[in-house]
Amino acid sequence: MSAGGGRAFAWQVFPPMPTCRVYSTVAHQDGQLLVLGGCGRAGLPLDTAETLDMASHTWLALAPLPTARAGAAAVVLGKQVLVVGGVDEVQSPVAAVEAFLMDEGRWERRATLPQAAMGVATVERDGMVYALGGMGPDTAPQAQVCVYEPRRDCWLSLPSMPTPCYGASTFLHGNKIYVLGGRQGKLPVTAFEAFDLEARTWTRHPSLPSRRAFAGCAMAEGSVFSLGGLQQPGPHNFYSRPHFVNTVEMFDLEHGSWTKLPRSLRMRDKRADFVVGSLGGHIVAIGGLGNQPCPLGSVESFSLARRRWEVLPAMPTARCSCSSLQAGPRLFVIGGVAQGPSQAVEALCLRDGV
Repeated sequence: MSAGGGRAFAWQVFPPMPTCRVYSTVAHQDGQLLVLGGCGRAGLPLDTAETLDMASHTWLALAPLPTARAGAAAVVLGKQVLVVGGVDEVQSPVAAVEAFLMDEGRWERRATLPQAAMGVATVERDGMVYALGGMGPDTAPQAQVCVYEPRRDCWLSLPSMPTPCYGASTFLHGNKIYVLGGRQGKLPVTAFEAFDLEARTWTRHPSLPSRRAFAGCAMAEGSVFSLGGLQQPGPHNFYSRPHFVNTVEMFDLEHGSWTKLPRSLRMRDKRADFVVGSLGGHIVAIGGLGNQPCPLGSVESFSLARRRWEVLPAMPTARCSCSSLQAGPRLFVIGGVAQGPSQAVEALCLRDGV
């Protein structure tokens, strides 16, 4: 369904988290918004776990994570939330995998990852959890791919990614997991690859046309979008510096090719390290960093039907480096950095009847 313009959207402000944090892990299960770990004011990973009851708008403290961590991945498996990888209090990647049992309010340890890793991408399908890539203790990007079988509590190795990376964007479409971008050290990756879950084979697709760090990615209506970011100079351009861009590149899954949209269809604001999602026939870009001295509060959307960018209501709390989660008609923007780690929890929503 296509929503009409900025009036179709509104912000919902929730009570602030008891603990301010950035790089937290978030999950939504049965009317509960869980916020796990992350880094607090001291810059160290936390073991703090809290949940927001969506009906009563109240926060509750949960049993702390057995392993304090930031930047972990989370997957909901029925009444459990599985937390995978991340970085610990001494800035080392971890292999620990832990499950929070919602009905019992406690944590259980699960089989560890084959290799310690931060920046792991996870995808759930048919009750199985796929973990892709990451960065190991030696800071080298990993190509490992493995699948977790909950009944046997074990990880099984799958064919490695053609391009090792960490912090990639992943999308499940049909029987394929698409892996886009990510990083190798400080360098952004342009690779775009797909893993066929039935054939268990990898396919390389054409790479991103431009090399950008901290870009935003989303999938909608058979297309993958890569937005904005910090443009990196080419290998032979010694005089150029990284700079914020409003680039929009779109990959058509049916035709198998990238299109770099013209200047007239670029984002209104140049931004990086922002939240991106798909709501009501729109690709939305929220907050982030730009050429201003403080985080952006601006929000804009690309209408897939009208093929144009539209201004949406600004964030109640301007931030960058936020955690995000989409649940039905809401795109949650959680924590992040304002002047320091933030407690803000806000959701961009489709208005009723849209």
